[in-house]
Amino acid sequence: MFDPNHLRVRLAAALALVPIALAPSAAAEPPPPADPLVQPVADVGPPPDTGVVASEAPVVAQTPDGRTLTVAARDETQLPIAPLTTALSSRAWLVGATFTGEVTGDVNGGTLEVGYQIGCGILLDKGVKLTGSVGVAFGGFGIATPQGDFADGVVGFPINGGVEVFPRPGEVTNVPVDKKSFKGTSTRVTVKDIQIKVDGCVGASSLRSYAILTSSDTDTDDIVAYYGIPKVF
Repeated sequence: MFDPNHLRVRLAAALALVPIALAPSAAAEPPPPADPLVQPVADVGPPPDTGVVASEAPVVAQTPDGRTLTVAARDETQLPIAPLTTALSSRAWLVGATFTGEVTGDVNGGTLEVGYQIGCGILLDKGVKLTGSVGVAFGGFGIATPQGDFADGVVGFPINGGVEVFPRPGEVTNVPVDKKSFKGTSTRVTVKDIQIKVDGCVGASSLRSYAILTSSDTDTDDIVAYYGIPKVF
């Protein structure tokens, strides 16, 4: 006679004999040792400001008599530095660049003037003025008591003070650095770590280079100018 309970017992015994593969525990494995030759990378922060600025494209002009004037700049740097006055309204920079001028045709030389333009949003026209007044006030004197004494007197020294500033709209200041005369067809001016500054400037300021090439013949002058890319500080 078939006994279902006996069949269940035999199946359970057979399953108990089947091997079960268990995946090894990942947590049981130790982490690999660190490579002593690999050093952690330290956070060095942003690179220092070298003051390098881009230059505009060369400026080329044709004169009525057929000459070609070219003025350009390269290797420009404008590095802001702390002013020697330590005043908050002063600005100072170390600047550098190479300016070139070239003329084709019959010429008798000319000049190449280079410098910088400083723009200031607000200027302090007369600086800062301190204003004030001092007074004397008396009280409680000349009052006699029945005993023949006088009441205590009070002396006051009122002081009023203030600060006046004289701001006015900003302007552009030209700071010439050099003016080179030449007799041939080309000229060059190189400046390196020249300090320029402006005082009485409040708010943002901007700086750009300029170069003015003048070509001369017997009766005429032809002038062309280069202006660099403004940099706001």
